[in-house]
Parts: sequence; structure tokens; C-alpha cells
Amino acid sequence: MIHEAADLPLPAAIAVATFLLLGATLTLIGAVGFLKLPTFYERIHAPTLGTSWGIGGIMLGSMIFFSVASERLVIHEILIGVFVTITTPVTFMLLARAALHRDRTEKNPKVPAKQTGT
Repeated sequence: MIHEAADLPLPAAIAVATFLLLGATLTLIGAVGFLKLPTFYERIHAPTLGTSWGIGGIMLGSMIFFSVASERLVIHEILIGVFVTITTPVTFMLLARAALHRDRTEKNPKVPAKQTGT
């Protein structure tokens, strides 16, 4: 039974490192987008993608590492991925709708008026 990262076979170590770097890079891109984009409505999109796709890469790396290390299939990380993938966009959508309502109530001229169905 493998217990240490140093004992991982080379192909598994490369796969784990690749997915961890990919996930970390996507999360970093989301964080930079959050800091650099000028308005709240533009900023709301970057962290959603960074979190969802970033957690996917980190989750895959973790699944490969622990599956190889324990010599059995370890997939409970999928629950974390599903939870994050569902809750993050919903949370940001609710934040955006609350901000839109606030801006319309304050009659902010940069926000489009509420559209009515025809």
C-alpha cells in the first residue's frame, strides 16, 4: 500500500501535478478577473468560472492521487465538485439580481430598465 507522495508511480504523479496546476491556474485567472474587471456585473462572472473549473482540476488531481495511493477507487470528491458547481453560480446569480434591484431602485443610469414581456 502506497502512503507517501514520493512513492507514486511517475505517470500518476504527472497526471496529479497536471490537474493541480490546471485547477490552480483557472482559479488564479478567476481571482485576477475579479480584481481587474471594472464593474460589479463584469466581475461577477470571472470567479464563477474560476471556482467551477478550478475545483474540477483540483478534484481530478485529488481523485487520481488518493486512488493510486490507497490502491482503490476514491471518488467521494465528486460530491464536493457537484456541490461547488451547483452552489457557486446560484449564489453569484442571486448577488447579481440583488445588485440589479438595488441599482434600479436607486435609478442608476448605467443599468438597463426592467423589460416587460410583449
